Amino acid sequence: MWYTRSMPPGPIDPASLREHYGAFLRPGRILLTGHSHQAWPDVAREGLLCAFDEAAAHVDDKWARAAQVADRVRRGVAERIGGRAEDVALGQSTHELVSRFLSALDLRARPRIVTTTGEFHSLDRQLRRLAEEGVEVCFVEAGPVETLAERVAAEVVEGTAAALVSTVLFQSASRVPHLSAVTEAAHRVGAQALFDAYHAFNVVPFRVEDLGPDPVFVTAGGYKYAQWGEGNCFLRVPPDTELRPVYTGWFSDFTRLDEARGAGRVGYGPRGADRFAGGTYDPASHYRAAAVLDFFDAHGLDVDRLRALSLRQTGRLLGGLGGYDLLTPREAAARGGFVALRLPGAAAVVRSLRGRGVHADSRGDLLRLGPAPYVTEGEIDAALANLREIAGEGGARD
Repeated sequence: MWYTRSMPPGPIDPASLREHYGAFLRPGRILLTGHSHQAWPDVAREGLLCAFDEAAAHVDDKWARAAQVADRVRRGVAERIGGRAEDVALGQSTHELVSRFLSALDLRARPRIVTTTGEFHSLDRQLRRLAEEGVEVCFVEAGPVETLAERVAAEVVEGTAAALVSTVLFQSASRVPHLSAVTEAAHRVGAQALFDAYHAFNVVPFRVEDLGPDPVFVTAGGYKYAQWGEGNCFLRVPPDTELRPVYTGWFSDFTRLDEARGAGRVGYGPRGADRFAGGTYDPASHYRAAAVLDFFDAHGLDVDRLRALSLRQTGRLLGGLGGYDLLTPREAAARGGFVALRLPGAAAVVRSLRGRGVHADSRGDLLRLGPAPYVTEGEIDAALANLREIAGEGGARD
């Protein structure tokens, strides 16, 4: 463990956490990028230095220790979403992991994939490219979100290979209800169900079983709400899966590397997650994540407490955005960890905010504001005041 100081019980106090984020929380800078790149606690630097020191000390023998650190990350995932650590495959990006998943589908026998228009760019782009090659990709309109799961389920018919749906939409922070309906529909026709939980992981509590019975795949990463930084993504794999990814790395059958190569069928490791392993990677990302995991544990930053703070913060943002065209639900149970509003010239507004030290981002004409555990109420209020000065009341420019 890199960090041992404990935090008193009760609600999270952002002001008391800020001293541990000194490298990121510089004077004159308000970080409302919690939905994208959260600040790293200073202890993350110690994790990166540890990765260097162990490589220098052990050279190629560093991998035994790196494997233990990777297992720490797997445990951190399992603690947050349920299930077993050994069912977690790690990857540098969700795109890498989902591409392995897609490569395991028998698209000749089942040429149909069902998804939504609300998926993140990496999945959307990959599926549209597959559609160019003749795969039938059904894009279900993301709104209204209240009926999205049921509408996706209705499109999962015979000949469907998989349904891929987000649990929280990246543009609006809207939670997608009734997702077990997608899993049930997939099971009825022998298809697979994969859920992108990136905008839920470590900010919206959920368990794998909430999505329906196995087989269920879940992908997400720690770049956003977990503060793990880049290179820390995962795919939760059903333990008994027999899928055989075509896009496969040498870690997928690591235990039999010393056996003679043959002309027979390509083998995979004994666990379902082994099938989705890649190849040689940079372990420094896992050292950073492990350090942050220990920091969160020491300060009692569990998902329930983080969710409670997130709801207070997003509620404050919503309360200060009266008159604007809000996409994020006001109902606490229906929203994720950020607030989105439709704003003409959103990219220009983001640049103007940056000039005043307020960091946010945009997606087309949507402005996204994401709080984090170290963001104070005073910072939220200051950011809102700056937004109104720049964009005008209700987004109408002066």
